[in-house]
Amino acid sequence: MARRLLEGSPAKISRALTLAVRQEAELLRKQILEGITRQAPGGAPFDPPLAPTTLAARKLKGFSGTKTLLRRGDLRNSITVEMQGDRAFVGVNRKARAKNGSSLADIARVHEEGAGPFVVPMTPKMRRFLFALFRRLGSARRGGHGAGGRGADVVVIQIPARPFLRPAFEAFRKGASARFLARVARLAGLTGPGGVL
Repeated sequence: MARRLLEGSPAKISRALTLAVRQEAELLRKQILEGITRQAPGGAPFDPPLAPTTLAARKLKGFSGTKTLLRRGDLRNSITVEMQGDRAFVGVNRKARAKNGSSLADIARVHEEGAGPFVVPMTPKMRRFLFALFRRLGSARRGGHGAGGRGADVVVIQIPARPFLRPAFEAFRKGASARFLARVARLAGLTGPGGVL
């Protein structure tokens, strides 16, 4: 197959290579998006799932969704393909911003790698929210968090890694060379009957 590609018209092969890179990049982007939607990037489910406190916090804020990385869809919708000559970038652009102005590239990195622990001083507003959250979870009745009293002056936050790019890249890599060469040959018109060179 490689020999037939080398024998083809250089201009035709160059165009086919660039188009094949773009098509492969779009296919990878599609698989990343499907991985988030199905909650299984690269075929493996997100682990760990969302914590009960996260789900309860979402409900307190008026959002009933239970999917990881899909609260508003900003991160999922920011995954893009950008061509740079005959190369393609697939991922979250450094300039991408959420509706609230946060860097989506930073958010993607946090989810890919995990972050923390962070020690955050608790404000009165945070304390009220946490007490309401723990009451919703029922821990106030058990004498746990939110059972009353002054409580802690800080909150410790740990964000577990929930990679969504890396697993998709690893799954996509399988068979990529053969798939890419076949795509280039097809686009350059070098395939015979049934797609065989």
